[in-house]
Amino acid sequence: MKVLVAGASGFVGRRLSTALASDGHDVMAMTRRPDRYAGAGTPVRGDVGDPASLGPAMAGCEAAYYLVHSLSEPDFERKDADAAAAFGAAAARSGLQRIIYLGGLGDETDVLSAHLRSRREVEQLLGSAGVPVTVIRAGIVIGHGGISWELTRQLVEHLPLMITPTWVYTRTQPIAVDDVVRYLAGVLTLPETAGRVFEAGGPEVLQYATMLRRVAAIEGRPLPILPVPLLSPRLSSLWLTLVTDVDPATGRALVDSMTNEVIVRDHSIRELIPFDPMPYDDAVRQALAERREAQGGSR
Repeated sequence: MKVLVAGASGFVGRRLSTALASDGHDVMAMTRRPDRYAGAGTPVRGDVGDPASLGPAMAGCEAAYYLVHSLSEPDFERKDADAAAAFGAAAARSGLQRIIYLGGLGDETDVLSAHLRSRREVEQLLGSAGVPVTVIRAGIVIGHGGISWELTRQLVEHLPLMITPTWVYTRTQPIAVDDVVRYLAGVLTLPETAGRVFEAGGPEVLQYATMLRRVAAIEGRPLPILPVPLLSPRLSSLWLTLVTDVDPATGRALVDSMTNEVIVRDHSIRELIPFDPMPYDDAVRQALAERREAQGGSR
């Protein structure tokens, strides 16, 4: 199948492009700079912020993956909404049979953060022109290069004592990036997944504090955690920028989302794509090993 991957050079996209190509699909890797693309598939120029570029990128494709976001921008909600609407319209004009989107977990009855509300809006706008959308919602994705994982790793490695807001006791269900890719690639060849929303997570529901402590244990580091109830989201995001290299806008969006529980309620995807998801500690070890390998290769 000829498939477009929007965001092919990103954290999930580059792994997905490799998996799809290995499965025998004809991968069109959409990127703003095709001359610099070195991943799997054929690079094609396309920019979700430039609607005129989308039709040529989609030419001849049967399906498209949408793996882009604008979290680093202060007005990311508007930009992501405009981009999703433009992508959905272009997909309809190009005759795509469906779009597959990686969204975010979060209970519909909860007061969702701006980040998670935006993810829900993108789901709707991608399908607003009539192309069926398959959504896989996930929480924290563990893997080298992932923003949420990098926050976790850097906090553990940079702080001898962690003074944290109460969101460290929020529950989440982290998932290994390889397992996310397995689900994303798997739904492509299952027609019954078109137009449906699925939830994906790893085998464990953990508090953020537990995740941090277990990373520290794997790395052999002590990590006392001292919650501070009055540490506001704004102060919390500023604190993150002092001890990590995540930009302030992205940090604020992620911190706001950490007040929402992100756990799987619907396990139906495991019936359609059955396998045993990777345990959290194994995912952490793999992410750390990939980082060591990347650092060794860059020397």
